[in-house]
Amino acid sequence: MNQKTPRLGGKKSFITRRSALKTLGAASAIGLAPGYVRYAQAQTSEPLKLGFQLHSTGIGAAYGRWYDRTTQAAVKLINAAGGIAGRQVEIVTEDDGTDPKRGAEVVEKFASQHKVDLVFGTLFSHVVIGSAPRAGELKMPYFVVSEGYHVASGALNRYVFQPGITDVRSQVSSMAPWIAGNLGKKVTMIFPDYAFGHDHRDFFTAAIEKQGGSIAALLPIPPTETSYTKYFPQIPAETEVIYHVMVGPGVLTFVKEMGEHFGSQRPQIFGFIDSLEAVDIASPGLEFLEGTYFWESYPRYAGANQSPEDKFYREHVGVDGNGASTADPKDISTFSHMFGCWETLYVIKQAIEASGYKSPADKAALIEATESMTGFAAGNEHPQGEKTFDGKRHQCYGHQFISKVEGQRLNVVHKTSIEDGMYENDTDYTKQSL
Repeated sequence: MNQKTPRLGGKKSFITRRSALKTLGAASAIGLAPGYVRYAQAQTSEPLKLGFQLHSTGIGAAYGRWYDRTTQAAVKLINAAGGIAGRQVEIVTEDDGTDPKRGAEVVEKFASQHKVDLVFGTLFSHVVIGSAPRAGELKMPYFVVSEGYHVASGALNRYVFQPGITDVRSQVSSMAPWIAGNLGKKVTMIFPDYAFGHDHRDFFTAAIEKQGGSIAALLPIPPTETSYTKYFPQIPAETEVIYHVMVGPGVLTFVKEMGEHFGSQRPQIFGFIDSLEAVDIASPGLEFLEGTYFWESYPRYAGANQSPEDKFYREHVGVDGNGASTADPKDISTFSHMFGCWETLYVIKQAIEASGYKSPADKAALIEATESMTGFAAGNEHPQGEKTFDGKRHQCYGHQFISKVEGQRLNVVHKTSIEDGMYENDTDYTKQSL
């Protein structure tokens, strides 16, 4: 799959004072920094080519569809406001099938065939881990929108960043105190049996033990599983909290079968919203979720105190106040993940403009400019909220949310501080050569 976002204008375009003022007004109207006059050269410059590694098919397809919508919406705004450093942005999309081997091949194709300036967008952790080494070998800046701890852990390389979404270790570290204090301390974990799930297993185990809790059982689920009834009898009777984080096309089946197994006699249940991304909470069979809790990175429901930036973001991506497509209320977004594409694109914009990047010869300057960042303010470019950024770890840290299912919708009951999700490690990518 190879999709390209049309470039505005061309080499023979001419800009009149009237048309420049008209475009400047349009940029102001959409709430972004004007920048048009400074970047008037955009109409005669070569486009900035960004390789978009997308899960169009495979178990990540539902996420991929919304990652694409979010990316196209952000690029439309960026280009309308003058592009990046005076150049229009062209998105070159390749499907990796949510497959690690294909992921590495896609990175190679971006570099050798499409000759993109950088690559971004990868979500599933096993695909990131399979693709990142090739990005490092090719010296290709690689901005992932994943969540795995693989970036911050130091396991990858200096060309890989995760600046637009927090990692699992940060998420579970901030959640564990609330779970232990409000739901229980004897936890059974149900998680996917690959890197993303292993991060949950390892870091939540450590975090709950730090709160005086313990793990009653660990139930890893193969990513290709389609029925889950055989796993639920393995949950020990002493379990106080079931912690679940499932992904892929089987999530609705998983949640329904869990409800059929427990009925009204159930432990407390805390899930990561991954188990319900792209799934309508009001779907038949999910009634038993009433009163259970979920982690959300970005609350699906707008709420009574909706921020201006949240309203702006939803409007431009085409998502209503319930987290569904404005064109089809049955089309539920992957709201707690897809914002990462939007925010990552604006980080890329900031890094390119700060570095003076003009061609692949300037990639080292781009890497160093990204590493020099320390945080991002909440606003139209970062609608999920403010974040800090650790240039040594190549990882950002932000607020997390705990929501309760009430009346077949999610209502936020707790918001963490950024400090709640901070941790110590000795990763320092800046010591690696470029």
